[in-house]
Amino acid sequence: MTFRAYKATADFFSSPRTAEDIERYLEEQGRRLFVERVRSDGKITDVAPGKPLTVKSGDEIVLGGLFGTLALHLEKVPVSLSTSGGALIAGLVLGWLRSKHPTFGRLPRSSVWLMDNLGLNMFIAVVGISSGPSFVSGFKEVGVVMFLMGIIATSIPLILGMLIGRKVFKFPAAITLGCCAGSRTTTASLGAVQDAIGSSIPAMGYTVTYAIGKTLLILWGVVIVLLMS
Repeated sequence: MTFRAYKATADFFSSPRTAEDIERYLEEQGRRLFVERVRSDGKITDVAPGKPLTVKSGDEIVLGGLFGTLALHLEKVPVSLSTSGGALIAGLVLGWLRSKHPTFGRLPRSSVWLMDNLGLNMFIAVVGISSGPSFVSGFKEVGVVMFLMGIIATSIPLILGMLIGRKVFKFPAAITLGCCAGSRTTTASLGAVQDAIGSSIPAMGYTVTYAIGKTLLILWGVVIVLLMS
């Protein structure tokens, strides 16, 4: 695959142009502009939601969730991706398919923005509501020691992860932060990092570590309970 870049210095680009105008101009110059569009009889068209080429995000979530509910039992330890992990795997598969076939699984940017922001905010709210009662009661029973232990248990793996990603694997800072967010299975932190740098690059490091972290979290949680019982 060959990529070519052209510097837009001609007077043609001094005013706003549509994709059709730019393609027509470059074609006259003997060049081509590749954009993610569907063509019908040589004309640029678009895939509207609801047409056969569109895959509904709800179907992806349902299928991924069903896949995540499947569990493999090793002795007494169940190994599962969980519904969230299954939905993530489904998203990875469909994202890869879309990279090969741009007309597959189109989702309007407005819908992506709504799900990103509304879904993330609802997730944070639900976590706070469900964790609030146990946090207050635990703080009353154990005191400040639990609070300090929580800070230590949360900070040390993240600090080590950032140092290893930066010094050992030589990852860029954005990808390293995405890996740390995925290893902690914390979607809210990924959103915060992406908003801070204004890029979706951290998601490249988030997906794989999230799937691994989610599986190990469930697996080792069950193992520790069995060992302590």
